[in-house]
Formats: sequence, structure tokens, C-alpha cells
Amino acid sequence: MTVVAVEPPHAEDVPRRLADRPTPADRFFFLFTRAGGLSVLVLMGLVGAFLTYRAGKALEQANIAFLTTEAWEPDSGNFGIAAVLVGTLLIAGVAILIAFPLAAGTALYISEYAPRRLRSTLISLVDLMAAIPSVVYGLWGFFLLQPHMLVVGQEGNGLVRWLATYLGWIPLFAVDGADPGDPLSTATVYTSSTFIAGVVVALMIAPVMCSVMREVFSQAPVGEREGAYALGTTRWGMIRAVVLPFGRAGMIGGTMLGLGRALGETIAVYLIISPIFVIQPHILQNGASSISSLIALRYGEASGFGTSALMAAGLALFLITLLVNVLASAVVNRSRSGAVTG
Repeated sequence: MTVVAVEPPHAEDVPRRLADRPTPADRFFFLFTRAGGLSVLVLMGLVGAFLTYRAGKALEQANIAFLTTEAWEPDSGNFGIAAVLVGTLLIAGVAILIAFPLAAGTALYISEYAPRRLRSTLISLVDLMAAIPSVVYGLWGFFLLQPHMLVVGQEGNGLVRWLATYLGWIPLFAVDGADPGDPLSTATVYTSSTFIAGVVVALMIAPVMCSVMREVFSQAPVGEREGAYALGTTRWGMIRAVVLPFGRAGMIGGTMLGLGRALGETIAVYLIISPIFVIQPHILQNGASSISSLIALRYGEASGFGTSALMAAGLALFLITLLVNVLASAVVNRSRSGAVTG
């Protein structure tokens, strides 16, 4: 006897609707996080509105010349941020160029090479460096780092003089009025420079960058790591093929976080540089400037209109930092960091 299976009639398949019944704790957490996110946007908007309002008089008088004038004499009507803006970007650029390899190398060593017993100690030391006040870095840079960078050993040729000697043919490393080949020439032309300020700022931002990079490197998928080893690669090959691509967004985010701090660093830069109000393209030469140090230098003695001009300078720094972070977010969103991007 043959048995034939007959399928029972059934209604058309319809996706089942899932009921969303959040608990009071879920509602509170949702409202709390939303309020936190909105408060950040509101505070940023208030800061921008305050700076714009206080800078209105200065911007109305200076107009577009505010971006092209090098001098800073607001009471006489001749003021602008061309010199301090270039100085700010140069100091931040030097800091990032030095801090990025230092932070990335330290983060890779801690996450991939350091013994387990030493790893926690190194992490604590890096976090401790990030917590040191900027004034301490500034004093250390002025009294210890700068003299040793100018004069080292019996020959008296420090790093700054060495760079000016062998790289002086590059305009960025040229020093006007100095003969690097003369060991008896004065070293004052190399003091309080953009390069020295950039080195100090680099040591300040490197721990923050290192912490972000290390955290991302440590989250690289174990399966991909083991797969790379199974294919016969070395540890460096695994890092290059797995860890670095996975941590690309973290590297960019940490670098931009450090750049934001470098752009706004005040006390450490103020203690080291010798302020000048002309565009100084030579990073090894005496004299530098930045927007934050300008505000710290002139705020106490500024008149009402001078305060408005300083607020305009602060507004420019605020917008630059905001632009850097927006660009960094766009780059991070296009990078792979444990997620598939479209």
C-alpha cells in the first residue's frame, strides 16, 4: 500500500510582528544617553555663539583682513591671526609627526610584544604620562629639554644645530643669520623655536594617542590572528595583515584627538616660545607663535576692543578644531575597524 503525504492547507506566510516592551530601566537609560548627547551639542553651540557674539566688534572692523594680517595691534586697528595661525599649525604639525610613530610603536609593543607581567606596568606608566599637567611639561621643556637639544657633548652640537647643518638647504629647516658650520656661533638663534615647542607638545599628546591605539589593537579578532599564523606568516606579518588594518580607524581617531590637543595647547607652548607676530616658516629658528599662547599672553592687559579681538582669535581656533574633528570622523567612518563598511 502506498502512503501519500498530503500537506495541510495553511495561510499565507506573514512575518511575525515583534513586540517591543521596554522596561522602565530601558526608558531611563535611553533618555539619559539621549540627553547626554544633546547636551554636548548644545554646549558646543553655546560656546560657538558666545565666541561669535564677543568677537563681533573685532570681526566687523577687521573683515577679511583678520585672516591675512600678521601684526597684533588691536587698539590701533592693525591686527590679524595670519602669523599666529601659521605658528599654531606648524607647532601642531611638528608634534603630530613626532608623536604618531612614537605612540603607534609603543601601542604595538604593549599589545603585541610586551610580556604579560610587564604589560600592566607599561599601561599604567603611559596613563600616568597622560595625567601630568601641561605646565610641568612646559617647565621640563624649558629648563631641561631645550638646553640638551642645543648643546650635547664636548663638540657642543645638539640636535637642533645638527638639523640646521645637514637639512638647512630645506627652507623649513633653514635658520637666518646663523652659520651651522661654526661651532663658536651663538645658540640663541635656535632657542624658543617652533621645533622645540612641537617636541614638548608631542610628548604631551603621545600618551593619549597611544592609549587609544593600544585599546583598538588589543581588540583585533583572535580568529584572524590565528588564521594569519596558520598560513605561515610571522608576527610582524600578522600585525601588518590583521592588526593594523583592523586598528586603522583607532589610529586615525587617536591621531586626531592628539591633534586637537596640540592645536589648543597653551601653557607648555607659552613657557617655551618667544612670541613674534610675523609669519615664521623656519621651525628651527628663534621665535614662534600660536593662537592659544597669544590669548594667554594678551588677555590680562587687553582693552575692551582687544578682548573682542582675542575672542575672534579663539573663535578661529574653535572652528579649526571643529573642522579637524569633523574630517576625522568622516575618515574614521570610511575606515575598517571591526565593522563592514559600504
